[in-house]
Parts: sequence; structure tokens; C-alpha cells
Amino acid sequence: MQDKQLALAVQLHDEETFTSYHGETNNNAVVDLQRFIDRELGDVNSLYLFGNSSVGKSHLLNAAATYANEKGLTALCLSLSELTTLSIELLDGLESIDVICFDDIGLIASDQKWQQAIFDLYNRVVEQGKLIIISGNETATGLKLTLPDLVSRLSWGLTLQVKPLTDEEKMAALRQRAAQRGINIQQDSTGYLFNRYSGDMKALIACLDKLDTLSIQSQRKITIPFIKEALPELNA
Repeated sequence: MQDKQLALAVQLHDEETFTSYHGETNNNAVVDLQRFIDRELGDVNSLYLFGNSSVGKSHLLNAAATYANEKGLTALCLSLSELTTLSIELLDGLESIDVICFDDIGLIASDQKWQQAIFDLYNRVVEQGKLIIISGNETATGLKLTLPDLVSRLSWGLTLQVKPLTDEEKMAALRQRAAQRGINIQQDSTGYLFNRYSGDMKALIACLDKLDTLSIQSQRKITIPFIKEALPELNA
């Protein structure tokens, strides 16, 4: 079991904390996640977090794991987009971890084997008195999972909805991400990116990271002319 856990010893993203999650729209969700980890929300061991693909659920899951670490707890944050390429045996023994987070549960909607494996781990986590947080893009009943028992488990504990951020909150998050990475980008350039991606935070962050790499390679600042040259697809 130790070897399997070592294989899953992924690095948490230091910049994705509760403090760096911008805006007031989801303050209640942030507070409730903290209180859940602090066990201040009653005798519950599971939490289901849902919202559309650009509201920052991955950020919040990583923040929850980081917060648990700061409290002296063991924690693991895993994306099912990566995990499902591996063996389900990697889930064996994970119930010994204090806080386990799974991102994008909807990705296994057509995979009965992985649904059963998550369901079994869910039960073991609850039996051991540990905590599990799972995220998805829809409500538990709207995920189109084919294992009714897993849908039932997701509905058992606490459910938090992450609401869409305002445009101002998204821009603030993008600027902070740039500052944390030491990326020199002008305000008009962030506005240009924002307008091209319609506020899709995942796409915005990925684009920013790509521009950072290209600007370092070319030793140029990230300006609108540079963006147009580096990412011609934005001009289409």
C-alpha cells in the first residue's frame, strides 16, 4: 500500500489556496470547506462540490488539501482525468489519508469499473472516519453516472454549489496568477486575453502559462502584439 501511495504523491499547487481564490461570490463555499475539514459542520465525512467547468472547483479542491496539510492532516488531491489511465488498485489503502479529494467525477460516467472503485473507497473512508471531497460539473443526479449507489453516496453528505465568478473576479484572479508566477503582463493584455476566451478561467490560465513559456524563450514581454504573434488562433 505504501508503494501505491508513493505513486500518487502528486505535488499540490502552492498558488491554489483559499486565500488566492478571488471574489465574494463563493465566500460561503470557501468557509464551509474550511469548516468541513475542521469538522465544524456536524458528523459528516463527505462533501460534494459542483459547478460549471470555469468556476474554480479544481482550485478549491487543491486549496482544501493544502488547508488540511496546514492543519497537520494528511491530504491528497487527485484528478480523475489522470487517475483513470492507471489501475484502480491505486485506490487501495487511500482510506488511511485524512482528507482525500477527487476532481471531475463526471469523467467516469461511462466507466462502471471506476464508479464501483470510487464507491468502495467512499465507504471505506466513511468507515475509517476520514474525509472525502468530490467535485463534478452537475448535481449528483445530473451526472449521468450508471451506478445508482454512487449517486446515492454523493447525495449523502454535504453539497456545495460553486457559482460563476463575475468578470471582475475573473480578471483579478488572472492578474494574481500572473503576479504569483512573476509574469510581466500589461493590463490591456489581460483584457485582450479575457475578451478572446469569454471568461473561461481554465482556458485563460492555460493560455497565460503558455505565453509565459513563449515569452521566456523569445525574451519578449507579453504585449498584445506578442500575443497575436504567439497565438495566431486568437485572431481567427
